[in-house]
Amino acid sequence: MLTGLNFPRQGHGNTISIQCCRFDSLPLRRGRLTPRAIASWWHLPGRRAAGRDGERQVPLAGAETGSGSRGGRCRYWRRFWSRAVSAVFATLIAALSVPSGGARAGEVAVAVAANFLTTARQLADRFTARTGDAVVLSSGSSGNLYARILTGAPYDVFVSADTERPERLIEAGLALPDSLTVYARGRLVLWSADPGLIPPQGLAAIPDSAVRRLAIANPDLAPYGRAAREALQALGLYERYRARLVMGANIAQTFALVATGNAELGLVARAQLQSGPFRDKGSRWPVPEALHAPIAQAAVLLVRGQDNAAARAFLAFLGSEEARAVITAAGYEVE
Repeated sequence: MLTGLNFPRQGHGNTISIQCCRFDSLPLRRGRLTPRAIASWWHLPGRRAAGRDGERQVPLAGAETGSGSRGGRCRYWRRFWSRAVSAVFATLIAALSVPSGGARAGEVAVAVAANFLTTARQLADRFTARTGDAVVLSSGSSGNLYARILTGAPYDVFVSADTERPERLIEAGLALPDSLTVYARGRLVLWSADPGLIPPQGLAAIPDSAVRRLAIANPDLAPYGRAAREALQALGLYERYRARLVMGANIAQTFALVATGNAELGLVARAQLQSGPFRDKGSRWPVPEALHAPIAQAAVLLVRGQDNAAARAFLAFLGSEEARAVITAAGYEVE
């Protein structure tokens, strides 16, 4: 039995009180209300409830259905509306009830830089297993994701491949200043699907005739593309390869250009070669960090997610020992 329910009336200061609703007598089938159960429970005159022997008439117990008195009619309608309202509330409670396993899980929408997507999926699986909260990942270049957030994209957390764009969001009032955290440091690698193309001396030792196209990410959109351009300039090779550069919108597209043979060489993220079918394939040369600015990757809690407990928990999880171990194994460095 459920007693003493108070429901606020929309637009009014008072409440509607229902003092006694016998939900314990409501017949349920496998925990659900069915039309047959409601019809049987109401005991309305003229209603038919299907039974094993066909249809049967279900009379209203205690109602006056003949010529009857005024009091009988009043009792009939009081009983009718009492049971009708009780059935409605029982249906709402059944629909809104949570499983016995615990509270309803939350959800966090995460915008993640393309280079970190594979690792983010691993982290999301571990986070969901630990908390029950779902993680919805949307991937792209850091620049494109930043532009989407500026135009109102519904993300709770931004996991960027740089620190510049999260800092810009803070300056724009779209992210919380105290939430900024550097979760990883990326490394750049020169890679070719051809196992004999790249010598130990690196790009400068490769003959011009061996390279028709060199793939990099768009420097205006992707931090790894900016680092690639800086490295080429530091090596004195940017002008030499400028006409042969092909650009991916993000580092994932850049990697695909090399993997499919559309470019003989590419400057890609080291993490992209740590797993998958190309882990031990081709030839590579680690680009010295001194040739470009550090690729510090930062995450930030967006204003939209400030009241989302799952969003705050996911951002905190990125700094946990468990997450740091996954990030390191994926080919990143952590501070």
